[in-house]
Amino acid sequence: MPDYDSLQHPAVLRKAENAMKLGIISDTHDRVERVAAALALLRERGVERLIHCGDVTGPDTVAAFVGWNVEFVLGNCDWNPTSLEKAVKQIGGTLHDRFGNLELCDRKIAWIHSDNAVLFRALENADHYDYLFYGHTHEAEQHRTNKTLICNPGALQRVKVPTCAVLDLATDELEMVTVVG
Repeated sequence: MPDYDSLQHPAVLRKAENAMKLGIISDTHDRVERVAAALALLRERGVERLIHCGDVTGPDTVAAFVGWNVEFVLGNCDWNPTSLEKAVKQIGGTLHDRFGNLELCDRKIAWIHSDNAVLFRALENADHYDYLFYGHTHEAEQHRTNKTLICNPGALQRVKVPTCAVLDLATDELEMVTVVG
């Protein structure tokens, strides 16, 4: 006789596959101590993967992400992309140029720094992505354009209240996280 307790209904299996939390961070500008504080908060929330929306600034900041599954895009203050690329490779991360995209848990996700306003608006209005994350303005905000939820997670530098974000792909809930430190 089969052990029914060990059998999983397909709907339960699909939900488990979609149970991932994505951390979104931007505009860290070499504030390594704030990056460490943000990463600790993201870890507490069960984040498994990170995207960085640009303006890391230097390779020492990239090193703070060691041990994370992280993908970066370049921002307007990432003046030495060659050194950033080397640092990202050393931690096992991925560096995209000005725009990154991936599909996770059946969701199409894109991220950009947004200093290129033409590219940002094209992505925002493409109606192709479920989520578009961006940096550059240092202002946390979110809005919807057609089917796409657009979100700036805020910044860790040059802001009164440093923030980052967590997207729960099981529930599609987006949480803005205040970073103290």
